[in-house]
Amino acid sequence: MLEQAGTQPVTIDAGSWVCPLPLRDSPTIVMAHGGGGAMSGELIEHLFLPAFGAAADAGLGDAAVIEVDGARLAFSTDSFVVKPLVFPGGTIGELAVNGTVNDLAMMGARPLVLSTAFILEEGTALAEIARIAEHLGTAAVAAGVKLVTGDTKVVDAGHGDGIFINTAGIGVVPAGVDIEPRRARSGDVVLISGDIGVHGIAVMSCREGLEFGTTVLSDSAPLHGLVAAVLDAGADIHVLRDPTRGGVAAALNEIAKLANVGVRLDERALPIPSAVRDACGLLGLDPLYVANEGKAVAFVAPDDADRALEAMRAHPLGARAQAIGVCVDEHPGMVVARTALGGTRVVDLPAGEQLPRIC
Repeated sequence: MLEQAGTQPVTIDAGSWVCPLPLRDSPTIVMAHGGGGAMSGELIEHLFLPAFGAAADAGLGDAAVIEVDGARLAFSTDSFVVKPLVFPGGTIGELAVNGTVNDLAMMGARPLVLSTAFILEEGTALAEIARIAEHLGTAAVAAGVKLVTGDTKVVDAGHGDGIFINTAGIGVVPAGVDIEPRRARSGDVVLISGDIGVHGIAVMSCREGLEFGTTVLSDSAPLHGLVAAVLDAGADIHVLRDPTRGGVAAALNEIAKLANVGVRLDERALPIPSAVRDACGLLGLDPLYVANEGKAVAFVAPDDADRALEAMRAHPLGARAQAIGVCVDEHPGMVVARTALGGTRVVDLPAGEQLPRIC
C-alpha cells in the first residue's frame, strides 16, 4: 500500500500489471515458453520431464545419439511456425529441412532421412502450399536427404497461420565422433562459423512494414558439410550447437550450464554485419540474442582451434568464421563478454525471445 499526505492508503494490485516480459509464475502458456530461453528450460525441467517420468531419457542436446545393432544413429525432431511463411532468403519449407539437418549435424552426424508433417489452416491457398512444398523438396535434395514418411492435418480457419511444419530426422554418427555439451572444458576455444543475427533480422524486416535501408537475407543452410570438413581436418570438436532461438547467447548459456564451465567472449571478435548491427540498434536488440539458421558454434580443444578455424574458412558456409571466446574455470555456468571499452558484462540466458516466431 502507498500513502500520500491527507489521503487514505491506496492498495496496489501488482497482479493486474502488464509488463514486457511475462511473469515467471504464469499459470498458462505464454509466447516466451517457446522462445528457447529460461522459460523454455523451466517448462522442460519442471513440467515435461517430471510428467514423462521414467520414460524420459533427455540429454537436452540438439539431437539424441542412440545405438542400434552396433550403429550410432542421431535422431532429432523440430517444428516450424515462422511468420511470415516467405521471408528474404528463404521460406518455412527450406527452414524445416535445414533446421532438422542442422540438429543432426550438431552431433557430428551425416543426415540420411527426414519425415515431414504439415498442419494446414482451412482456407489456405493450394498454390501457397505447393510453393512451400516445392521449396522443402528442393532443400532436401540440396542437403542430400530423402523424405521417407509424413502426415497431413487440417485445423479450423483462424487456428493455424496457414502452414506449420514438423520434421524429424535420422543420421549416422561416424566412429570416433563424440560431440555433446558436457564435453566442454576449461581452455576450449569458442568458434562461430560466420556472421550472427542474420536470420532473425531477415524475418523481422518483413513485419510491421519495417525497412532497414538494405536487404538482409536469411542464412538458412544445411551445415553437415561444414561439420564434416572440420572433422575430416582432424580437429577435436567437443561441442557443437546451432544458435537458433535465443541466438548465440542462449546456446552458450546452455552449454556453460550443462558442462559447468565459464565462457568469456570478446565482443570485438563477434562477426556482426553492419546491417544487422544497425537494425538491432534501431530495434533496441542485442545481436547476441538474435536467431541464426545457418551458423554453428563450436567448442574446440585449444591445440586444434587453428586447424578447425582454417577448415571452416575453407568451406563456403564458413568463410567468415571467427574465434570469439574461450572456456574458463571462473564463473562456472555463466557467460560474460569483454566489451570494446575494456569492461565486462554478463550475457545472461534470455527469459523468452526478443523476436517471436522466427523459426
